Amino acid sequence: MTMPLVTEKKTVFLLEADVYYEYYYSESHKTRPVLVLIHGFISSSYCYRKMLPYLVKKFDCLLIDLPGFGRSGKSKGFRYSFDNYANLVLALTKLLKIREAILIGHSMGGQVSLYTALKDKKLVKAIVLLNSSGYLKKVKRSYYYASYLPFADRFVKWWIEKKDYEMAIRQVVYNQHIVNHDVVLEYSRPLQEKQFFRSMLYLIRDREGDLAKEQLQQITQPCLILWGDEDRIIPLKIGRQLARDIPNNTFYCLKKTGHLTPEERPKQVIKHIFQFLKQHKVVL
Repeated sequence: MTMPLVTEKKTVFLLEADVYYEYYYSESHKTRPVLVLIHGFISSSYCYRKMLPYLVKKFDCLLIDLPGFGRSGKSKGFRYSFDNYANLVLALTKLLKIREAILIGHSMGGQVSLYTALKDKKLVKAIVLLNSSGYLKKVKRSYYYASYLPFADRFVKWWIEKKDYEMAIRQVVYNQHIVNHDVVLEYSRPLQEKQFFRSMLYLIRDREGDLAKEQLQQITQPCLILWGDEDRIIPLKIGRQLARDIPNNTFYCLKKTGHLTPEERPKQVIKHIFQFLKQHKVVL
């Protein structure tokens, strides 16, 4: 008999920010780690909607909208660094009494996952990187100082809004058929919030850069790296470099796939995740 799935959708105040999360759990999963899904830049937990129905059949799943994105707050009081995003993930898992986690991070969310894994090796049992950011440096000083200029948020708003957002999404996927009205509407939703553009300035100021090679070599948990061979945002060579620098990893290249792997290849991604976790005996 399948135990009923409990769905918890809430906003909590953590580390000076309102944090929206969705937690799906069942008694039948209590012996398994919780999957913690972390989205990428200018995205939200929405990006995992195609994977979620399959994942919740085998695991408890926690989806987080990082501060500055999605339904979470865009407050000035939060520190928008990768280190603090990792602190937030740890604080939320502690609040929800999660003892073991498998982190799944797409794009920027992959870097947040790596920071988190490095901070707490007892909690994080494994990592899955989907077209993860990697080796980016701290923003240039000129951009940093420019973020403090009067009306800087208005400039960011103008710069983003002048772009054709549907065309921008089409440029990050290989399969053009997945781009429809609903996808464009949901991914462009942050542009309707005035505070979103200010949070982008905070991210410019606070982002400290991706983990260096020496730090990546300290990550000992099993790590699955999945990459689209047609990724024009974070090229395949970044994934291959991560595979060289992270000690205990498994790397796969997904053919005819762009940057949005959860959108383009949800079933293939899930298949690789389940095989990986079984291979490393991460789950019972």
